[in-house]
Amino acid sequence: MADYELILFKNMAKTGYDGSLKAYQQEGGYAALKRVLSDFSPADVIDEVKKSGLRGRGGAGFPAGLKWSFIPKDYKGPRYLCCNADESEPGTYKDRQLMERDPHQMLEGMAICCYAIGAQKAYIYIRGEFDLGAEILNDAIDEACTAKVLGKDIFGSGFNLEIVVHRGAGAYICGEETALLESIEGKRGKPRIKPPFPAIHGLYQEPTVINNVETLANIPHIINKGASWFAGIGTEKSTGTKIYSVSGHVKRPGNFEAPMGVTLREIIYDFAGGIKGDKQLKAVIPGGASAPFMTPEQIDTPMDFDSIKAIGSMLGSAAITVMDETTCIVWAAMNLMEFFHHESCGQCTPCREGSAWILQILRRIENGLGEETDLALLEELCGRIGGNTVCAFGDAEIGPILSTIKHFRAEYENHIREKCCPLRPKARLAMAH
Repeated sequence: MADYELILFKNMAKTGYDGSLKAYQQEGGYAALKRVLSDFSPADVIDEVKKSGLRGRGGAGFPAGLKWSFIPKDYKGPRYLCCNADESEPGTYKDRQLMERDPHQMLEGMAICCYAIGAQKAYIYIRGEFDLGAEILNDAIDEACTAKVLGKDIFGSGFNLEIVVHRGAGAYICGEETALLESIEGKRGKPRIKPPFPAIHGLYQEPTVINNVETLANIPHIINKGASWFAGIGTEKSTGTKIYSVSGHVKRPGNFEAPMGVTLREIIYDFAGGIKGDKQLKAVIPGGASAPFMTPEQIDTPMDFDSIKAIGSMLGSAAITVMDETTCIVWAAMNLMEFFHHESCGQCTPCREGSAWILQILRRIENGLGEETDLALLEELCGRIGGNTVCAFGDAEIGPILSTIKHFRAEYENHIREKCCPLRPKARLAMAH
């Protein structure tokens, strides 16, 4: 495993670092914001972020600087930044660590973004279960405002910024950017039809940028060290480092920061120590619960946006779930569909009803009651969901199902033929009615 430079975890790796404003400033914190306010125009900041190649770390991988540039330059009304901290994808826990252990890094990135887009108010939409994170962020904001590095007339520049921590209620769908906006506005968190896009009609129908925690935390480093430095890390089209959250059947689960393009094999066997009990690897989810499954033959694929997409999966949030040879794939698919069915907002009929039917079929296959026509029916149901919903949730929930049928079809057929789960023969799960 080659040596590499930590960016987002650099401070945390130092003994005694406590994430306070004093500790952050001792490591050069808020120097980037001060420099931007004195030496950069808003257009200069956007141009620097564009040149860095930074792509959104929330899942879609859209270029951050390009998104910022969509905000109308001559708009006279308010603009907003919403930091998406609604980290609720199963297996994802990177943003939680960034918020709890180095909150000012994200806050500085938010302030630089707000200056670039002309926003004077920003929201942190944080997952409802993150009690500690919300408390730490509120304390950090108060601390920064008292020190006048946030708030009114920051560094004597005349730039004002108010940051508000907005607690979610635990709905996974509110991680979708327009459902997030609806929730902040006090409405039920249901995705909006696009267009119009948030950059034109976002929060309170005003121009809005939405970026996730990890994306914004990179901004101060890009300003401090330059776009070319950041672009020189990772791959040509996926620059910088990425935080990979590894869980499942590994010896050392956790968050690992490494350059974009590191292979999945390196992450599993070098960073995470290999498979627990030295068992055989059976399957991997590379980018959160909505990413299609990968097989052991595919783990030499570089972990960047384009390489993972090329083999039929997606990098997503880079939450890697590792499954060993004892895992029942049908059970794993059923478990994921239970989550997606529960978290569907119910707005779209294909997603709302289709997820229930898919779950019912998976439950009966796992319980030894599957029929020969079930696999064709599952594929047909997935086909009726994909591309037929307001947001990407429908496509997300069918990805794992279709990929397991593609890569592990024999296991499904064995369940149906043998009338039981070969790997979990004593399991008797509740049947759908």
